[in-house]
Amino acid sequence: MTKRQPGIFDCELLVVTGKGGVGKTTLAAALGLLAAQRGKQTIVCELSGQRRIPALVGHPTSGPPGSEEALTPNLWATTIDPEQALVEWAGRLIRPRALLDLAVHSNSFVGFINAAPGGRELLTIGKAVDLSRDERWNSDRDGYELVILDAPASGHGLAMLQTPKTFAQIARVGPIASQARQLDELLRDPQRCQIVAVTTLEQTPVNETLELQQALVEQLGHGPGLVIANELIADDLDDRALAQLEAAIPAAGSALTGAVTARHARAALEAGQLKRLRAGISCELATLPLIAEHAVGPDELATLVRLLGQQLTAGD
Repeated sequence: MTKRQPGIFDCELLVVTGKGGVGKTTLAAALGLLAAQRGKQTIVCELSGQRRIPALVGHPTSGPPGSEEALTPNLWATTIDPEQALVEWAGRLIRPRALLDLAVHSNSFVGFINAAPGGRELLTIGKAVDLSRDERWNSDRDGYELVILDAPASGHGLAMLQTPKTFAQIARVGPIASQARQLDELLRDPQRCQIVAVTTLEQTPVNETLELQQALVEQLGHGPGLVIANELIADDLDDRALAQLEAAIPAAGSALTGAVTARHARAALEAGQLKRLRAGISCELATLPLIAEHAVGPDELATLVRLLGQQLTAGD
């Protein structure tokens, strides 16, 4: 009997990154919906006070920042605040409670976060992983089966994934070092942590994706488990058909032919970048079309979920 290959959702933490502007948050939401539809108790985490996921799914944002909002069956969303995460983590270490309250009110925690390079990133990853644990920092709720982190763009995302190792080396002993080592071990284990790289088929985003793969291998020992090429232009014309179209439309229709020609040229460039991407990556590749010129909403997201689900391996 053939052993089932682990799928992209067979992990604790799924980190979604890519060059800014490629649709990373939209696809984090799509991955969350797809995982939930496949029976995974899933939470999608945003950063920097962003709360876009609920609206993308068609759910009004409710509750205070940092709350875990139920969106659909098996799917939740939250925003990670590093300062709040530090208070929750410290609450398990500092006794009595009065000492913790004193530190909070004196702004000692805020000072620590601002003074320690990478402190915010360490706490962000720590909080994301905490959401998957049965014994959580500041909640009696069970952990989620899958945590999806809508991470920063590629460069900052890489730096974030490096911070646990950096803190473990600097601190060496104590609770911070222990926490950092545990996080670093998780990030390095592809059975527990997977990376999804999102790109569009233009030269710069594809370059960043290939560089991201190499950097992840050097940094974590494994590259992305999935690359998603987003917003592909649909174009069924070949050069002969395009020439026939141009000949059939009078000069008054030059604006139309110009638009068709430009779209055809862009599609040709994308085809070349897609070929280059396929040759350069060492993981599964999914492709998604440009489905809306306007902002993506629940209907468009549902289409992306359906198309993505058709492509991901049955192992998921």
